Amino acid sequence: MKILFISRAYPPVVGGIEMQNYGIAKALGKLTETKIIANKKGKKFLPLFLPWLTLKLFFLIPSYDAIVFGDGVLSPIGAVMKFFYRKQKYFCIVHGLDITYASKNSFFGKIYKFVNIPSEKKMDKLIMVGNETINEAVKIGIPKDKCVFIPNGLDANEVCENHSRPDLEKLLGRNLEGKKIIFRGGRFVKHKGVDWFVRNVMPRLSENYILVVAGGMVAKKTTGDTNDYENIEKAVQDLNLSKRVILLTNLQRPDMKILFSTCDLYVSPNIKVAGSMEGFGITAIEAGACGKVVLASNLEGLKDAIIDGQNGFLVESENAEAWINKINETLSDNFSRKEFGEKARQFIIENYSWDKISQKYLEEIKKTISN
Repeated sequence: MKILFISRAYPPVVGGIEMQNYGIAKALGKLTETKIIANKKGKKFLPLFLPWLTLKLFFLIPSYDAIVFGDGVLSPIGAVMKFFYRKQKYFCIVHGLDITYASKNSFFGKIYKFVNIPSEKKMDKLIMVGNETINEAVKIGIPKDKCVFIPNGLDANEVCENHSRPDLEKLLGRNLEGKKIIFRGGRFVKHKGVDWFVRNVMPRLSENYILVVAGGMVAKKTTGDTNDYENIEKAVQDLNLSKRVILLTNLQRPDMKILFSTCDLYVSPNIKVAGSMEGFGITAIEAGACGKVVLASNLEGLKDAIIDGQNGFLVESENAEAWINKINETLSDNFSRKEFGEKARQFIIENYSWDKISQKYLEEIKKTISN
C-alpha cells in the first residue's frame, strides 16, 4: 500500500486544517509508505503551488495506490488526475467550509459550487470530519454512500505541557489572584460565537471570571470566512469589559499551550451562521486532552468532538441562561474539575489519538481499493 498525501495547507503555517493534515499524514506514514507533498508557505504561495503540483502529479501518480487530498480545494486537481489515471483510488478529506462555501453568494463561491463540488463527487471516497458535514453535503447533491465520517485527531503529548499560573500571568501581563480563566481558542470568525458570548454571557458572570480569546486573524481578502475581530472588540468596548475580556491575536503555538494548560474552563460557544459551519472543533478536544472541562454548543461538528458527560458538556447554542448556569456549575468549588478533566483526557486519548484515527483512514482506504 503506497499513499500519496497532498496538502495545500501545512505547518509551519498555523491553523486547524494545517494541524489536521500534518497529524494524519504523519500518522499514516507510520502505518504504510506515505509520500507527502505540501504547501508550507501559506495561501499567498498557492498560485505557484497549484500549477507546480498539477505538473508533478502527472509523473508521480502511477507509482501510488491511493491519492489523498487534504481538503476540498484540491479536488479539481484530483478530478483531472482521475481522468488520466483511473487505476488509482482518489480520496478527499472534507471539512465544513469545503461544503458550505458553495452557498456563498460571491464570485469565488459560485466558482466553488460549479467546479469544486462536482470534482468532489468524482472522488472515490470523501472522508468527512463531521456528521453534520455529511448532512450538508447530501443537501447539495453529494451521494451519501460516497461519504464516510472519520473524526479529527490529535497528539495529546504535543498539545499538553506543564505550565503554572505564574506562566499565564506572565503571558497576560496581569495578576490573576482569585480569578477564574475561561479560554476560547480559534480563528476570529462569526460562527465561533465569541461576539455573542461577550455580549450575552460575560456581563452576567462573576467579576472574577476572565475570558481569554486567542486565535488567528483572518485576512481581509480571504475567500473563506470573514474576520470578526472588530465586532468582538466593539462588544468589549460597548460593555466596558476590557478588564474581563482579553483578546490575543495570532498567538504562537507555545503560548497557546500555556492557555490550554492553565485555564480553568474551555468554551466553544458556536452559533449558527449561514454559509459557514464548524466541521469538527479540534480546539475543544485539545483542551480536553489537557484535562480541562469543556463546554461546547450542541451544534454541527462539535457534537462529534464532544460526547456529553464523557469529555465535556454540550450546551444549547445561543441560550445565554443555559450557558451561564453551566459555567457557574463547572467553576464552582462543588464541581471536581480535576477529576472530570482526567476522565476527559483518557477518553480523548482512547478515541481521538492519531494512532486510532489513522487506523480508521487506512481501513477505509483498503476497503475502497478492494471494491
